[in-house]
Amino acid sequence: MEKRDAKYAAYVQTLKEELVPAMGCTEPIALAYGAARAREVLGEMPDRVVVGASGSIIKNVKSVIVPNTDHLKGIPAAAAAGIVAGDADKELEVIASVSSEQTAQMKEFMEQVPITVEHIDNGITFDIVITLYKGVSYARVRIANYHTNIVLVEKNGEILEKKPVAGESEDGLTDRSLLNMKDILDFARTVDIEDVREVLERQIDYNWAIAEEGIRGNYGANIGSVLLDMEGESVRVRAKAMAAAGSDARMNGCELPVIINSGSGNQGITASVPVIVYAKDMKVSHETLLRALTLSNLTAIHQKTAIGRLSAYCGAVSAGAGAGAGIAYLHGGDYKEIVHTVVNALAIVSGIVCDGAKASCAAKIASAVDAGILGYQMYIRGQQFYGGDGIVTKGVEETLKNVGRLGKEGMKATNEEIIRIMIGE
Repeated sequence: MEKRDAKYAAYVQTLKEELVPAMGCTEPIALAYGAARAREVLGEMPDRVVVGASGSIIKNVKSVIVPNTDHLKGIPAAAAAGIVAGDADKELEVIASVSSEQTAQMKEFMEQVPITVEHIDNGITFDIVITLYKGVSYARVRIANYHTNIVLVEKNGEILEKKPVAGESEDGLTDRSLLNMKDILDFARTVDIEDVREVLERQIDYNWAIAEEGIRGNYGANIGSVLLDMEGESVRVRAKAMAAAGSDARMNGCELPVIINSGSGNQGITASVPVIVYAKDMKVSHETLLRALTLSNLTAIHQKTAIGRLSAYCGAVSAGAGAGAGIAYLHGGDYKEIVHTVVNALAIVSGIVCDGAKASCAAKIASAVDAGILGYQMYIRGQQFYGGDGIVTKGVEETLKNVGRLGKEGMKATNEEIIRIMIGE
Protein backbone atom coordinates (compact mmCIF):
# COMPACT_ATOMS: atom_id res chain seq x y z
CA MET A 1 0.00 0.00 0.00
CA GLU A 2 1.40 3.37 -0.99
CA LYS A 3 1.75 6.06 1.66
CA ARG A 4 -0.24 8.45 -0.52
CA ASP A 5 -3.24 6.08 -0.38
CA ALA A 6 -5.88 7.55 1.95
CA LYS A 7 -6.30 4.13 3.56
CA TYR A 8 -2.66 4.11 4.62
CA ALA A 9 -3.04 7.15 6.85
CA ALA A 10 -6.41 5.86 8.09
CA TYR A 11 -4.95 2.50 9.10
CA VAL A 12 -2.03 4.12 10.93
CA GLN A 13 -4.42 6.45 12.76
CA THR A 14 -6.80 3.60 13.60
CA LEU A 15 -3.97 1.75 15.35
CA LYS A 16 -3.05 4.90 17.27
CA GLU A 17 -6.67 5.44 18.34
CA GLU A 18 -7.33 1.86 19.40
CA LEU A 19 -3.99 0.68 20.84
CA VAL A 20 -3.89 2.90 23.90
CA PRO A 21 -2.91 2.13 27.50
CA ALA A 22 -5.49 1.36 30.18
CA MET A 23 -5.19 0.43 33.83
CA GLY A 24 -7.69 -2.30 34.67
CA CYS A 25 -10.90 -3.35 32.94
CA THR A 26 -11.90 -0.50 30.65
CA GLU A 27 -15.57 -0.14 31.66
CA PRO A 28 -14.89 0.57 35.37
CA ILE A 29 -11.98 2.75 34.28
CA ALA A 30 -14.31 4.73 32.01
CA LEU A 31 -16.56 5.22 35.05
CA ALA A 32 -13.58 6.38 37.11
CA TYR A 33 -12.58 8.73 34.29
CA GLY A 34 -16.04 10.29 34.16
CA ALA A 35 -16.14 10.59 37.93
CA ALA A 36 -12.72 12.26 38.06
CA ARG A 37 -13.80 14.74 35.41
CA ALA A 38 -17.04 15.48 37.27
CA ARG A 39 -15.14 16.11 40.52
CA GLU A 40 -12.85 18.55 38.71
CA VAL A 41 -15.89 20.41 37.41
CA LEU A 42 -17.64 20.41 40.79
CA GLY A 43 -14.47 21.76 42.37
CA GLU A 44 -14.95 20.03 45.73
CA MET A 45 -15.68 16.63 47.17
CA PRO A 46 -19.34 15.62 46.73
CA ASP A 47 -21.75 14.61 49.47
CA ARG A 48 -23.91 12.52 47.14
CA VAL A 49 -23.22 10.56 43.93
CA VAL A 50 -25.62 9.23 41.29
CA VAL A 51 -24.30 6.95 38.56
CA GLY A 52 -26.51 6.15 35.59
CA ALA A 53 -25.28 3.25 33.50
CA SER A 54 -26.61 1.30 30.54
CA GLY A 55 -27.14 -2.42 31.04
CA SER A 56 -23.94 -3.41 29.24
CA ILE A 57 -21.90 -1.12 31.49
CA ILE A 58 -23.52 -2.63 34.59
CA LYS A 59 -22.78 -6.11 33.22
CA ASN A 60 -19.11 -5.38 32.56
CA VAL A 61 -18.41 -3.64 35.87
CA LYS A 62 -20.36 -5.76 38.34
CA SER A 63 -17.86 -8.56 38.96
CA VAL A 64 -14.44 -7.15 38.12
CA ILE A 65 -11.86 -5.85 40.59
CA VAL A 66 -10.97 -2.18 40.16
CA PRO A 67 -7.17 -1.78 40.30
CA ASN A 68 -5.50 0.30 43.00
CA THR A 69 -8.53 -0.03 45.31
CA ASP A 70 -7.38 -2.92 47.52
CA HIS A 71 -9.63 -5.36 45.62
CA LEU A 72 -12.88 -3.39 45.62
CA LYS A 73 -15.43 -4.40 42.97
CA GLY A 74 -18.29 -2.75 41.14
CA ILE A 75 -19.67 0.62 40.04
CA PRO A 76 -19.52 2.39 43.45
CA ALA A 77 -15.84 1.41 43.81
CA ALA A 78 -14.99 2.65 40.30
CA ALA A 79 -16.77 5.97 40.91
CA ALA A 80 -15.16 6.41 44.33
CA ALA A 81 -11.71 5.70 42.91
CA GLY A 82 -12.14 8.37 40.25
CA ILE A 83 -13.53 10.92 42.69
CA VAL A 84 -10.91 10.40 45.39
CA ALA A 85 -7.76 9.64 43.41
CA GLY A 86 -8.48 10.15 39.71
CA ASP A 87 -6.48 12.29 37.28
CA ALA A 88 -8.81 12.84 34.33
CA ASP A 89 -5.96 14.10 32.14
CA LYS A 90 -4.65 10.51 32.08
CA GLU A 91 -7.93 9.19 30.59
CA LEU A 92 -7.87 5.36 30.80
CA GLU A 93 -4.90 5.50 33.16
CA VAL A 94 -6.98 7.75 35.41
CA ILE A 95 -6.23 5.73 38.57
CA ALA A 96 -2.78 4.47 37.64
CA SER A 97 -1.13 6.42 40.46
CA VAL A 98 -2.88 5.90 43.79
CA SER A 99 -1.30 6.19 47.23
CA SER A 100 -2.14 3.93 50.17
CA GLU A 101 -3.70 6.96 51.85
CA GLN A 102 -5.99 7.50 48.87
CA THR A 103 -7.01 3.83 48.90
CA ALA A 104 -8.06 4.22 52.53
CA GLN A 105 -9.90 7.43 51.63
CA MET A 106 -11.87 5.57 48.93
CA LYS A 107 -13.20 3.10 51.47
CA GLU A 108 -14.04 5.92 53.89
CA PHE A 109 -15.77 7.82 51.07
CA MET A 110 -17.91 4.79 50.19
CA GLU A 111 -18.92 4.40 53.83
CA GLN A 112 -19.86 8.05 54.30
CA VAL A 113 -21.20 9.23 50.93
CA PRO A 114 -24.31 7.66 49.37
CA ILE A 115 -23.62 6.33 45.86
CA THR A 116 -26.76 5.46 43.93
CA VAL A 117 -26.59 3.34 40.78
CA GLU A 118 -29.39 3.64 38.23
CA HIS A 119 -30.00 1.46 35.18
CA ILE A 120 -30.56 3.89 32.28
CA ASP A 121 -31.70 3.21 28.72
CA ASN A 122 -31.15 6.04 26.27
CA GLY A 123 -31.14 3.70 23.29
CA ILE A 124 -27.37 3.16 23.13
CA THR A 125 -25.28 0.29 24.42
CA PHE A 126 -22.42 2.27 25.98
CA ASP A 127 -23.76 5.02 28.20
CA ILE A 128 -22.54 6.48 31.51
CA VAL A 129 -23.97 9.53 33.28
CA ILE A 130 -22.27 10.59 36.51
CA THR A 131 -23.72 13.35 38.69
CA LEU A 132 -21.92 14.62 41.77
CA TYR A 133 -23.76 16.79 44.29
CA LYS A 134 -22.51 19.12 46.99
CA GLY A 135 -25.44 20.72 48.74
CA VAL A 136 -27.42 22.51 46.02
CA SER A 137 -24.50 22.44 43.54
CA TYR A 138 -23.94 19.63 41.05
CA ALA A 139 -21.67 18.58 38.19
CA ARG A 140 -22.66 16.06 35.53
CA VAL A 141 -20.55 14.20 32.98
CA ARG A 142 -21.83 11.82 30.30
CA ILE A 143 -19.68 9.35 28.34
CA ALA A 144 -21.28 7.67 25.32
CA ASN A 145 -20.38 5.07 22.68
CA TYR A 146 -16.73 4.64 23.61
CA HIS A 147 -14.65 4.85 26.73
CA THR A 148 -13.18 8.35 26.53
CA ASN A 149 -15.96 10.05 24.56
CA ILE A 150 -17.26 12.71 26.94
CA VAL A 151 -20.37 14.12 25.28
CA LEU A 152 -21.71 16.30 28.10
CA VAL A 153 -20.20 18.39 30.88
CA GLU A 154 -22.71 20.37 32.91
CA LYS A 155 -22.51 22.39 36.12
CA ASN A 156 -25.48 23.88 37.95
CA GLY A 157 -27.58 24.01 34.81
CA GLU A 158 -24.84 25.48 32.60
CA ILE A 159 -23.66 23.37 29.65
CA LEU A 160 -19.86 23.57 29.57
CA GLU A 161 -19.26 20.96 26.86
CA LYS A 162 -21.65 19.13 24.57
CA LYS A 163 -21.37 16.81 21.58
CA PRO A 164 -24.27 15.35 19.64
CA VAL A 165 -24.95 11.65 20.26
CA ALA A 166 -26.14 10.29 16.93
CA GLY A 167 -27.17 6.78 17.87
CA GLU A 168 -24.17 4.51 18.25
CA SER A 169 -21.91 6.29 15.77
CA GLU A 170 -18.34 6.95 16.84
CA ASP A 171 -17.89 10.48 15.58
CA GLY A 172 -14.39 11.75 16.11
CA LEU A 173 -12.68 8.46 15.24
CA THR A 174 -11.19 7.46 11.90
CA ASP A 175 -13.66 5.83 9.50
CA ARG A 176 -13.51 2.11 10.28
CA SER A 177 -15.49 1.24 7.14
CA LEU A 178 -12.22 1.61 5.22
CA LEU A 179 -11.02 -1.65 6.77
CA ASN A 180 -11.11 -4.88 4.76
CA MET A 181 -8.99 -8.00 4.91
CA LYS A 182 -7.31 -7.57 1.53
CA ASP A 183 -6.13 -4.05 2.31
CA ILE A 184 -5.26 -4.89 5.92
CA LEU A 185 -2.87 -7.59 4.71
CA ASP A 186 -1.42 -5.27 2.05
CA PHE A 187 -0.89 -2.61 4.72
CA ALA A 188 0.71 -5.06 7.16
CA ARG A 189 3.17 -6.19 4.49
CA THR A 190 4.16 -2.76 3.25
CA VAL A 191 3.73 -0.25 6.08
CA ASP A 192 6.77 1.81 6.98
CA ILE A 193 7.46 0.20 10.36
CA GLU A 194 8.44 3.54 11.85
CA ASP A 195 4.84 4.70 11.36
CA VAL A 196 3.52 2.00 13.69
CA ARG A 197 6.56 1.11 15.79
CA GLU A 198 5.69 3.17 18.87
CA VAL A 199 2.18 1.78 19.40
CA LEU A 200 3.23 -1.81 18.68
CA GLU A 201 6.40 -1.76 20.81
CA ARG A 202 4.32 -0.44 23.69
CA GLN A 203 1.79 -3.22 23.15
CA ILE A 204 4.54 -5.84 23.27
CA ASP A 205 6.09 -4.39 26.42
CA TYR A 206 2.85 -3.87 28.38
CA ASN A 207 0.92 -6.97 27.39
CA TRP A 208 3.83 -9.37 27.70
CA ALA A 209 4.60 -7.97 31.16
CA ILE A 210 1.08 -8.61 32.45
CA ALA A 211 1.01 -12.08 30.86
CA GLU A 212 4.22 -12.97 32.70
CA GLU A 213 2.79 -11.58 35.93
CA GLY A 214 -0.33 -13.70 35.43
CA ILE A 215 1.77 -16.86 35.15
CA ARG A 216 3.89 -15.94 38.18
CA GLY A 217 1.07 -14.83 40.45
CA ASN A 218 -2.16 -16.19 41.88
CA TYR A 219 -4.98 -14.46 40.00
CA GLY A 220 -8.55 -15.55 39.48
CA ALA A 221 -8.87 -19.17 38.41
CA ASN A 222 -5.25 -19.26 37.16
CA ILE A 223 -6.31 -20.55 33.75
CA GLY A 224 -2.87 -19.96 32.26
CA SER A 225 -1.16 -22.09 34.90
CA VAL A 226 -3.84 -24.78 34.64
CA LEU A 227 -3.30 -25.05 30.88
CA LEU A 228 0.46 -25.41 31.22
CA ASP A 229 0.07 -28.04 33.93
CA MET A 230 -2.61 -29.92 32.01
CA GLU A 231 -1.31 -29.77 28.43
CA GLY A 232 2.44 -29.16 28.64
CA GLU A 233 4.75 -26.55 27.15
CA SER A 234 4.15 -26.70 23.39
CA VAL A 235 3.97 -23.38 21.56
CA ARG A 236 0.24 -23.85 21.01
CA VAL A 237 -0.38 -24.32 24.72
CA ARG A 238 1.91 -21.46 25.69
CA ALA A 239 0.12 -19.14 23.28
CA LYS A 240 -3.22 -19.91 24.95
CA ALA A 241 -1.80 -19.95 28.46
CA MET A 242 0.08 -16.66 28.30
CA ALA A 243 -2.92 -14.81 26.85
CA ALA A 244 -5.19 -16.34 29.49
CA ALA A 245 -2.69 -15.42 32.21
CA GLY A 246 -2.70 -11.80 31.15
CA SER A 247 -6.47 -11.77 31.54
CA ASP A 248 -6.23 -13.69 34.82
CA ALA A 249 -4.10 -10.87 36.21
CA ARG A 250 -6.06 -8.02 34.68
CA MET A 251 -9.49 -9.20 35.82
CA ASN A 252 -8.32 -9.85 39.34
CA GLY A 253 -6.61 -6.74 40.59
CA CYS A 254 -3.18 -6.65 38.93
CA GLU A 255 -2.00 -3.06 38.81
CA LEU A 256 -0.07 -3.30 35.54
CA PRO A 257 -1.42 -1.41 32.51
CA VAL A 258 -2.33 -3.07 29.22
CA ILE A 259 -2.63 -1.88 25.64
CA ILE A 260 -6.22 -2.30 24.61
CA ASN A 261 -7.85 -3.16 21.29
CA SER A 262 -11.38 -2.04 20.38
CA GLY A 263 -11.80 -0.59 23.85
CA SER A 264 -10.89 -3.83 25.64
CA GLY A 265 -7.76 -4.89 27.46
CA ASN A 266 -8.69 -8.55 27.15
CA GLN A 267 -8.98 -8.12 23.40
CA GLY A 268 -5.66 -6.27 23.31
CA ILE A 269 -3.99 -9.12 25.19
CA THR A 270 -5.65 -11.77 23.00
CA ALA A 271 -4.69 -10.08 19.73
CA SER A 272 -1.04 -9.67 20.74
CA VAL A 273 0.29 -12.18 23.27
CA PRO A 274 -0.24 -15.39 21.22
CA VAL A 275 1.48 -13.75 18.25
CA ILE A 276 4.41 -12.78 20.48
CA VAL A 277 4.66 -16.35 21.79
CA TYR A 278 4.82 -17.78 18.27
CA ALA A 279 7.29 -15.14 17.10
CA LYS A 280 9.62 -15.97 19.99
CA ASP A 281 9.33 -19.70 19.32
CA MET A 282 9.93 -19.32 15.58
CA LYS A 283 12.77 -16.81 16.11
CA VAL A 284 11.45 -14.52 13.39
CA SER A 285 12.82 -11.00 12.98
CA HIS A 286 11.40 -8.25 15.15
CA GLU A 287 10.09 -6.49 12.05
CA THR A 288 8.16 -9.62 11.09
CA LEU A 289 6.59 -9.67 14.55
CA LEU A 290 5.54 -6.03 14.20
CA ARG A 291 3.95 -6.74 10.82
CA ALA A 292 2.11 -9.77 12.23
CA LEU A 293 0.81 -7.63 15.12
CA THR A 294 -0.33 -4.99 12.63
CA LEU A 295 -2.36 -7.67 10.86
CA SER A 296 -3.72 -9.21 14.05
CA ASN A 297 -4.79 -5.92 15.60
CA LEU A 298 -6.45 -4.52 12.48
CA THR A 299 -8.21 -7.84 11.83
CA ALA A 300 -9.67 -7.73 15.35
CA ILE A 301 -10.71 -4.08 14.96
CA HIS A 302 -12.32 -4.82 11.59
CA GLN A 303 -14.47 -7.55 13.11
CA LYS A 304 -15.49 -5.45 16.12
CA THR A 305 -16.53 -2.50 13.98
CA ALA A 306 -19.69 -4.28 12.88
CA ILE A 307 -20.36 -5.91 16.26
CA GLY A 308 -19.91 -2.79 18.40
CA ARG A 309 -17.79 -2.22 21.47
CA LEU A 310 -20.17 -3.89 23.92
CA SER A 311 -22.33 -6.88 23.05
CA ALA A 312 -23.42 -10.27 24.30
CA TYR A 313 -20.93 -11.60 21.73
CA CYS A 314 -17.60 -12.26 23.47
CA GLY A 315 -14.93 -9.93 22.10
CA ALA A 316 -12.21 -12.51 22.70
CA VAL A 317 -13.61 -14.44 19.72
CA SER A 318 -12.76 -11.60 17.32
CA ALA A 319 -9.35 -11.05 18.91
CA GLY A 320 -8.58 -14.78 18.84
CA ALA A 321 -9.35 -14.87 15.13
CA GLY A 322 -7.06 -11.85 14.73
CA ALA A 323 -4.31 -13.69 16.58
CA GLY A 324 -4.85 -16.66 14.26
CA ALA A 325 -4.33 -14.35 11.29
CA GLY A 326 -1.12 -13.01 12.82
CA ILE A 327 0.16 -16.53 13.50
CA ALA A 328 -0.66 -17.56 9.92
CA TYR A 329 1.36 -14.56 8.71
CA LEU A 330 4.35 -15.60 10.83
CA HIS A 331 4.23 -18.97 9.11
CA GLY A 332 4.37 -17.30 5.68
CA GLY A 333 0.65 -17.45 5.05
CA ASP A 334 -0.74 -15.53 2.10
CA TYR A 335 -4.20 -13.99 1.70
CA LYS A 336 -5.98 -17.34 1.31
CA GLU A 337 -4.38 -18.88 4.38
CA ILE A 338 -5.07 -15.81 6.47
CA VAL A 339 -8.72 -15.25 5.57
CA HIS A 340 -9.55 -18.94 5.83
CA THR A 341 -7.92 -18.97 9.26
CA VAL A 342 -10.23 -16.14 10.33
CA VAL A 343 -13.36 -17.74 8.88
CA ASN A 344 -12.55 -21.16 10.34
CA ALA A 345 -11.93 -19.65 13.78
CA LEU A 346 -15.20 -17.74 13.73
CA ALA A 347 -17.08 -20.84 12.64
CA ILE A 348 -15.75 -22.67 15.69
CA VAL A 349 -16.34 -20.21 18.54
CA SER A 350 -18.81 -17.52 17.41
CA GLY A 351 -21.62 -17.59 19.94
CA ILE A 352 -19.58 -17.51 23.15
CA VAL A 353 -21.52 -15.05 25.27
CA CYS A 354 -20.17 -12.09 27.19
CA ASP A 355 -21.57 -12.11 30.72
CA GLY A 356 -19.37 -9.32 31.96
CA ALA A 357 -15.74 -8.90 32.91
CA LYS A 358 -14.50 -11.41 35.49
CA ALA A 359 -12.21 -14.39 36.00
CA SER A 360 -13.81 -16.68 33.41
CA CYS A 361 -12.79 -14.29 30.61
CA ALA A 362 -9.37 -15.96 30.73
CA ALA A 363 -10.87 -19.35 29.86
CA LYS A 364 -12.85 -17.85 27.00
CA ILE A 365 -9.66 -16.24 25.70
CA ALA A 366 -7.92 -19.62 25.75
CA SER A 367 -10.77 -21.12 23.69
CA ALA A 368 -10.69 -18.24 21.20
CA VAL A 369 -6.92 -18.45 20.72
CA ASP A 370 -7.16 -22.22 20.30
CA ALA A 371 -9.80 -21.68 17.60
CA GLY A 372 -7.52 -19.22 15.79
CA ILE A 373 -4.66 -21.72 15.83
CA LEU A 374 -6.93 -24.61 14.80
CA GLY A 375 -8.38 -22.49 12.01
CA TYR A 376 -4.92 -22.10 10.50
CA GLN A 377 -3.90 -25.72 11.05
CA MET A 378 -7.11 -26.88 9.38
CA TYR A 379 -6.52 -24.86 6.23
CA ILE A 380 -2.89 -25.86 5.69
CA ARG A 381 -4.11 -29.47 5.89
CA GLY A 382 -6.71 -28.88 3.20
CA GLN A 383 -9.65 -28.56 5.58
CA GLN A 384 -12.07 -25.66 5.94
CA PHE A 385 -15.64 -24.65 6.63
CA TYR A 386 -17.64 -23.67 3.56
CA GLY A 387 -20.31 -21.16 2.69
CA GLY A 388 -23.63 -22.49 3.93
CA ASP A 389 -22.08 -24.02 7.06
CA GLY A 390 -24.11 -22.07 9.59
CA ILE A 391 -23.22 -18.36 9.56
CA VAL A 392 -20.28 -18.96 7.21
CA THR A 393 -20.95 -17.69 3.71
CA LYS A 394 -18.90 -17.24 0.54
CA GLY A 395 -16.19 -14.63 1.00
CA VAL A 396 -14.50 -13.42 4.17
CA GLU A 397 -16.11 -9.96 4.12
CA GLU A 398 -19.60 -11.41 3.78
CA THR A 399 -18.91 -13.83 6.63
CA LEU A 400 -17.70 -10.94 8.79
CA LYS A 401 -20.94 -9.10 7.99
CA ASN A 402 -22.87 -12.13 9.23
CA VAL A 403 -20.84 -12.22 12.43
CA GLY A 404 -21.45 -8.51 12.93
CA ARG A 405 -25.17 -9.01 12.41
CA LEU A 406 -25.16 -11.88 14.91
CA GLY A 407 -23.25 -9.91 17.54
CA LYS A 408 -25.03 -6.57 17.18
CA GLU A 409 -28.60 -7.43 16.24
CA GLY A 410 -29.09 -11.14 16.86
CA MET A 411 -27.76 -11.11 20.41
CA LYS A 412 -29.60 -8.01 21.66
CA ALA A 413 -32.21 -10.05 23.47
CA THR A 414 -29.48 -12.32 24.83
CA ASN A 415 -27.64 -9.31 26.20
CA GLU A 416 -30.79 -8.00 27.88
CA GLU A 417 -31.48 -11.38 29.45
CA ILE A 418 -27.90 -11.69 30.71
CA ILE A 419 -28.20 -8.24 32.30
CA ARG A 420 -31.49 -9.18 33.98
CA ILE A 421 -29.90 -12.35 35.34
CA MET A 422 -26.89 -10.46 36.66
CA ILE A 423 -28.86 -7.74 38.41
CA GLY A 424 -31.32 -10.25 39.86
CA GLU A 425 -34.48 -9.26 37.99
